[in-house]
Amino acid sequence: MQTNELLYNTIGLSSGGLAKRIIPCLDVKDGRTVKGVNFVDLRDAGDPVELAWNYSRQGADELVFLDITATHERRKTMIEMVKAVARQINIPFTIGGGIMEIADADALLNAGADKISINSAAVRNPGFIDELAKAFGVQFVVVAVDTRHDGNANIVHLNGGRIPTEKETLDWILEAESRGAGEILLTSMDHDGTKAGFDNNLLKVVNDAVNIPVIASGGAGSVQHFVDVFQKTNVDAALAASVFHYGQILIPDLKTSLKAQQINVR
Repeated sequence: MQTNELLYNTIGLSSGGLAKRIIPCLDVKDGRTVKGVNFVDLRDAGDPVELAWNYSRQGADELVFLDITATHERRKTMIEMVKAVARQINIPFTIGGGIMEIADADALLNAGADKISINSAAVRNPGFIDELAKAFGVQFVVVAVDTRHDGNANIVHLNGGRIPTEKETLDWILEAESRGAGEILLTSMDHDGTKAGFDNNLLKVVNDAVNIPVIASGGAGSVQHFVDVFQKTNVDAALAASVFHYGQILIPDLKTSLKAQQINVR
């Protein structure tokens, strides 16, 4: 995909308030798609390449793949998966997990990924965002943020949600934007896998504060939850996993319902 087309698909189109994006997320472990609740109790959800092809055919706008137990040894496995996915689909897809240096991102983008997502590595070394944006352009850099409500604040967590930091979520997102993040993928750990709806209060606060696209993640359980997140927060995209993987929501049906609520989707 050419850079100008990618910009149109991500930043340019969505920040104009036009079409909202529906994004299935595939958490990958040992080459298989898995899904849990509140980041634990993982179960198998299928072959990521087959799922990617199916979602592309259904009308998904983009895909996100997260290598949830990424290690340096498994990087080659992910590169082979990226190549296989790129051969199968014609929609943008993002790869995240274990990207620690420019060479990691370069290898994944060269294999066919359209964007890369960083999380823990960015928190530990915020300058990494600047480096990636300078090397590849902001449109290629997604900063994923895992957040959990802790007392009176929303706190950023690392390593798949295992380690709390001292960073307040909105402060960190604003810093990430200032350093060159092109998008924010915001996952509420409190809502993740619960199917009780997105964290619309937090998402609205964040979306109102930034000038880059925000992808809502964590909590989708029904079509109404997607309606709510777009109407109440005006985020650019909504991401979900299990409701798509297990066929509880079909993307064509979801888009039909969103259109019926005057929500602009492709």
